[in-house]
Amino acid sequence: MYATLLALHSLTRWLVLGSLVFAIFRAYRGWLFNKPWLKFDDITRHGTATMAHIQFLLGVTLYFISPIVNYFLHNFSTAVHERAIRFFGMEHVTMMLIGIGIISTVSAKAKQKPTDIEKFKFLAIWYTIALLVILSSVPWSFSPLISRPNFRAF
Repeated sequence: MYATLLALHSLTRWLVLGSLVFAIFRAYRGWLFNKPWLKFDDITRHGTATMAHIQFLLGVTLYFISPIVNYFLHNFSTAVHERAIRFFGMEHVTMMLIGIGIISTVSAKAKQKPTDIEKFKFLAIWYTIALLVILSSVPWSFSPLISRPNFRAF
């Protein structure tokens, strides 16, 4: 079960990143070119938040069944000094919760903005911040800090 969830979490990462980048593109396009807010923009906003929530559920489930996190929680005083263990036990989960929290809050607040420009601007700025937070804590295959495969097999 752990390996399957880990593979799903890895796959869903790409769906979250793709939907977030697309939503950011639509938001900047609408804001900078003074486009009208379309139903498609609303679907994109909502779809991005939904993908982030699915990833959140997978991540939280993994957090509670992960042997790495289990070691971190039960051996905190030594594990906090081990880079890879600390990353998954504390850093990754904290930054991802912040990123998904931003996406969720912004998605809900954007639809309350009175004008199309305000909706686009609000989404563009805050979704970009969320993307940077998320990108900073993904265990990329090329990262010198913590490296994991970009794609995991089932």
